[in-house]
Amino acid sequence: MSLLINPRDLNFLLYDLLEVESFCDWSAFGEHDRATFEAVIDAAYRLAEDGFAGHAARLDANEPTFDGERVHIIPEVAEALAAYIDSGFMGTAFPAEYGGLQMPYTVSQAIASLFTAANIGTAGYPFLTTAAANLLRVVGSEAQKQRYMVPMIEGRFFGTMCLSEPQAGSSLGDIRTRAAPQDDGSYRIVGNKMWISAGEHELSENIVHMVLARIDGASAGTRGISLFVVPKVRVNEDGSLGPGNDIRLAGLNHKMGYRGTVNTVLNFGDNGACEGFLVGEPGRGLAGMFHMMNEARIAVGMGASVLGYSGYLHSLAYARERPQGRPPGQADPESRPVPIIEHADVRRMLLTQKAYVEGALSLCLYCATLVDRLEHGPDVDDRRRLRDLLDILTPIAKAWPSEYGLKANDLGIQVLGGYGYTREYPLERLYRDNRLNPIHEGTNGIQAIDLLGRKVTMNQGRALQVLLREIRGTADRAAADTRIEDHARALGAAVDTVEQVTEALREAADEPARYLANASLYLDLLGRVVIAWMWLRQVQAAQRLDQTTEADFVAGKRQACQFFFRRELPAIEPLAALLIEHDDSALAMQARWF
Repeated sequence: MSLLINPRDLNFLLYDLLEVESFCDWSAFGEHDRATFEAVIDAAYRLAEDGFAGHAARLDANEPTFDGERVHIIPEVAEALAAYIDSGFMGTAFPAEYGGLQMPYTVSQAIASLFTAANIGTAGYPFLTTAAANLLRVVGSEAQKQRYMVPMIEGRFFGTMCLSEPQAGSSLGDIRTRAAPQDDGSYRIVGNKMWISAGEHELSENIVHMVLARIDGASAGTRGISLFVVPKVRVNEDGSLGPGNDIRLAGLNHKMGYRGTVNTVLNFGDNGACEGFLVGEPGRGLAGMFHMMNEARIAVGMGASVLGYSGYLHSLAYARERPQGRPPGQADPESRPVPIIEHADVRRMLLTQKAYVEGALSLCLYCATLVDRLEHGPDVDDRRRLRDLLDILTPIAKAWPSEYGLKANDLGIQVLGGYGYTREYPLERLYRDNRLNPIHEGTNGIQAIDLLGRKVTMNQGRALQVLLREIRGTADRAAADTRIEDHARALGAAVDTVEQVTEALREAADEPARYLANASLYLDLLGRVVIAWMWLRQVQAAQRLDQTTEADFVAGKRQACQFFFRRELPAIEPLAALLIEHDDSALAMQARWF
């Protein structure tokens, strides 16, 4: 079995749970069928395992270096990316008119998850590129699509997004990068950008930076921010490359994980000759960039899920093979040791990992189906409901897998014991790689504030009402099945708890600091309810499978669902108590008391 993602589980999630095959009935995907989806996914498994996973440890141990003139990256990265591009993976979700395969975003994300699980360091380059290209697809002009997006889909240009600055990380309203209008319609870009993944390398002909900057004279704060496409090398009207564009690599950042994707500090316009082009309307830069960021947040959650998933499979394989200890009650020292999977506490750690990662992966893929349904689904009248669901689930899909995928990796290390702490096994690398995700694309704390401060309150709480109706509907339908009626009742009670907590929190809505003080607890609470919902839906789908040939698979789903409902969902009660009483332990703590 693959040690990236269980192929049977991925097929189950795509076709039995999410019914992605039905997307082929839509005009956008009419050229495809399940066979084409499976063929591309199978090819992705082969390349991820043969071309990406094999050099992951070497890349981690030999991260990119900068000698003052060039960035050096081990050659296996370029070889793997060439195979990735030649296989057409760069354009899986892009329209055929631009050279893409025009597959559903859900299938594209499933494919991407395999490369993430195999080697996030190498996979980072194409994933940032497709995100930048998709941003241009949505908000760029046709000329910008032809000049920059198409070469990215072809794999000739790579891309980045340049948001943060040394003094402004998540607080984008404080950025200082400037854009001065020129007579020819271009802008001169001057400023510094920090933490720019894939910001400098020689893996492609060009690097297309999507840069947030403030046009001279624009208002302060986020409303004065615009978005620009700024290539490393200027691109002529005929598509040929011109001179360099006055972008200088100031240095590299060195992270504890995700080491293979070069991370940079970039200076734009030191010599006053950095040319950029406005994307979309002036002052609407964050609106455009957030399209890229919101899909990136789902992708971050997906990445966290599958890094946790791969760690789970590695620890599962180890537990099946590692003999150590004897069952309780068997005192004979001459008896043979048993595989550690026979010990209840090891099974507890494995089952916890399974519950976290398979639940988180199902949520991220579900969110991807919402993206597909919004853009291509035939039911136009349903789009407001779909938009509400996607809006409120995005911060959960980013933050909950980031938190609990990492905890799964921690448990994976624990299963291996001392070996898990060594580089001979990939668990410690997967943990370090995954540790970025609670920070990446907006920290989990920011996701919590976004959830409680914006998504729960917007449109008089409509999005939360839509979500809770969906969850309650699943619980009501499951209540008719005696095998899972206990879970159905528990999920219905959990929805009641969410409603009570949210109503209690509204009492402090006119005191923002008090209202948001425990936003992280609220995200954890709602996240647990959402994952329980995903697990109940999985069991409903699993029970429609052949109970003879799929007996072990179905039993595993049932047991993981039971585990989550018995061990994880009840944790919402103490969280609810703290939220209802507006616990001020952290808020009231004074800085000078630390």
